[in-house]
Amino acid sequence: MTMIPTRDGHALYVKQWGSGRPVVLLHGWPLSADSWDYHAMKIADAGFRVISYDRRGFGRSDQPFGDYDYDSLSDDLSDVMTATKAEDASIIGFSMGGGEVARYMSRHAGRHVQQCGLISSVVPYMLKTDDNPNGVEQSVFDGMTEAMLADRPKFFSEFFKDFYGVGSSSKPVSEEFLQWTRTVAMQASLKATLACAESFATTDFRSDLGAFSVATLIIHGTDDATVPIEASGRPAAKGIATSTLKEYDGAPHGLFATHKDQLADDLVAFLKS
Repeated sequence: MTMIPTRDGHALYVKQWGSGRPVVLLHGWPLSADSWDYHAMKIADAGFRVISYDRRGFGRSDQPFGDYDYDSLSDDLSDVMTATKAEDASIIGFSMGGGEVARYMSRHAGRHVQQCGLISSVVPYMLKTDDNPNGVEQSVFDGMTEAMLADRPKFFSEFFKDFYGVGSSSKPVSEEFLQWTRTVAMQASLKATLACAESFATTDFRSDLGAFSVATLIIHGTDDATVPIEASGRPAAKGIATSTLKEYDGAPHGLFATHKDQLADDLVAFLKS
């Protein structure tokens, strides 16, 4: 275990597995770096050094009261890459983590990045507006906030059913896996959980897409009810000239669990390319 300091005085929990060219994995909301463990092992076994860390406010990292905007979060990514000497790196973000990848490419000019990955990502823009008609209504995010303030454990019990496509996916997760996911989610502070939900719901990454100048793999499930593919994966692929889109037919949002072997194989093949 390593605790890495950020430029604004907080500490992030970081794991490093394997050796070789670095691959930085960014987890989704409201999880931790542990959600990447299966893929981190596969990638490390394939000859790479895997770096994964708990986002500020989540898992074992510090839980400050403020600064959960994507500028701050991409600065954290930059600090982790500097501290771990991650050069010629691949940076891969799941869900909310895709936003950190996009903002890092623009705000930090893609420093030391060789490849990018956006998995079930919120990029380019989640919120429905007049010029983003395929986005999600603000009322949906308002309802999430109200439900979390009222009873966060109860909210997560229902949220993760849609997240993993329980009842609809052909590759369902177990009840034990759902319970583990809820436990990980509750490790985060309430403040971080709410603030990050606001950030991924309202941050417009469309202007960041032009900063992607390296090979970018986009993977998204066609049955993603949490981050619909029409609002994310498909427009991201159109906006990133260097991208390749892989659609997982029938896959839900949490395809890192429901389609873990397919995702691991695709990631390793992409990294070796």
